[in-house]
Amino acid sequence: MNVVLGITGGIAAYKTPELVRRLLDRGADVQIVMTASAEEFVTPTALQAVSGRPIRSNLWDKEAEASMSHIELARWADLVLIAPATAEIMARLAGGAASDLLTTLCLATEAPLAIAPAMNRVMWANAAVQKNRETLEERGVRILGPEHGSQACGETGAGRMLEPNDIAAIVCGPQLVASGAQLLAGKTVLMTAGPTREPIDPVRYITNHSSGKMGYAIAAAAAEQGARVVLISGPTAIPAPVGAEVHYVQTAEEMYAASHAHVSEADIFVAAAAVADYRPAARQEHKIKKSEQTMSIELVRSPDILASIAGLEDAPFTVGFAAETENVREYAIGKLERKKLDMIVANLVGEDRGFDSDENTVDIYWNGGEKSFETAEKTELARDIVKLVAEHYELANTRASVCDASN
Repeated sequence: MNVVLGITGGIAAYKTPELVRRLLDRGADVQIVMTASAEEFVTPTALQAVSGRPIRSNLWDKEAEASMSHIELARWADLVLIAPATAEIMARLAGGAASDLLTTLCLATEAPLAIAPAMNRVMWANAAVQKNRETLEERGVRILGPEHGSQACGETGAGRMLEPNDIAAIVCGPQLVASGAQLLAGKTVLMTAGPTREPIDPVRYITNHSSGKMGYAIAAAAAEQGARVVLISGPTAIPAPVGAEVHYVQTAEEMYAASHAHVSEADIFVAAAAVADYRPAARQEHKIKKSEQTMSIELVRSPDILASIAGLEDAPFTVGFAAETENVREYAIGKLERKKLDMIVANLVGEDRGFDSDENTVDIYWNGGEKSFETAEKTELARDIVKLVAEHYELANTRASVCDASN
């Protein structure tokens, strides 16, 4: 695959030599195009050494442009990847500007365009940046990340560029950006995953066996299919899924608040988290000391995240999960109907089943249909689940359009 790698002026540009190596390791041929600002963070000499190609940066390079080199580059590319992508380059791309070689090339190419944003968390959250993101997604630009994490400015939040290996895995993986066949391109998938922890006192809590592996695999699979993925995650011991914007929470109430804070952006909501149904009515300020032979803790119901989102007037396409120890089909269909879900993914759990395993077996139900999947790696199952969800999401939208037209 021929990759034009555009590098812009963000501190994350220091990671680009590693990104070039990762792309080359996966068989890509890489031509680098730098902006003037990028040269303040990483040198053309270093990049030429790792890429094995002369670096392009000047639209007014008389020698190169004598043969309309920017058009040749545009035609050569199977993919144009901009990493890091600053707020400035996103604004220029959204506005259709052609003020330098990189933006001119982006307008002149018919190859898919992917960007890996990198900026301060406040900049990323700015309404103008998010509007530009929406505009680019609507035009089919693949947005890779950003991640939630520590930033060069000393703050922590969403805006950190994906790691080079993760970017290379996405663009050179089984669901290529260049394939043009992404089922969720331009859509936003809001997800929950992992367990919640409901504190009893400063050292104890109520939780469950969920590892988050299935939810994280679905988040990664949705990102592979072109979706912007916003993941609300409980505490887990596994790496953040590639391509997802992750917001970490602890309790059911925090997960409820975070889910509702982002639901207006969502086309699809997947509730894969194992949320504690009950929580202590009161958290003790200090550690409870061992004294009596028995102890009672009053529990109260946790907020129902899934039902509350499915019940919204303008609810996204909503997918629930049902982990059961018996009567799986009966309980799953009951939950589907009771909570007015679009789909539900059900599986049998218990000792050596489902929890913390790298494999799973699931059955999926919807109004008038069902499908079973045999035991497989959770990463493979996740891809199958996402494809089925995407198909039914499109079908639901088609039916809604027909109803609107008839009215």
